[in-house]
Amino acid sequence: MTPRRKRMLAVLAVVSGVGAAAILASFAFEENLLYFYSPTQVHAGEAPDGRTFRVGGLVTSGSVQRAEGSLEVRFVVTDNLESVPVRYTGLLPDLFREGQGIIAHGRLTESGDFIADEVLAKHDENYMPPEVAATLHTPAPARTTQ
Repeated sequence: MTPRRKRMLAVLAVVSGVGAAAILASFAFEENLLYFYSPTQVHAGEAPDGRTFRVGGLVTSGSVQRAEGSLEVRFVVTDNLESVPVRYTGLLPDLFREGQGIIAHGRLTESGDFIADEVLAKHDENYMPPEVAATLHTPAPARTTQ
């Protein structure tokens, strides 16, 4: 085998290896993405079935129900057009309350309930996560600098 042919095979092997690594990395990256959907998008069927995603909006007033003797909480998230019922088992953030902007990570069940693995709340009164503010059909509170 000539040196030129050996170099060509080595280059082809390196290019094939890099290509395979890039393909595997893109598959792994795609599986770990968490897309954000508003309640209106969830009702329109845009949210993926059987995959984890994020849903966000405001916690509807009067919707928070806590199960006696457990950490299970049920509440409704709205974007002022549509609503999604959410079930979560665990400790909620200290800032969680009705009328609060939240983002929940989890999956949608066949019955239309969203089973959350994690619930995030906004961190102060004058800030709302940009993803939530963009999906609400009311103006978002202005940011203040201190």
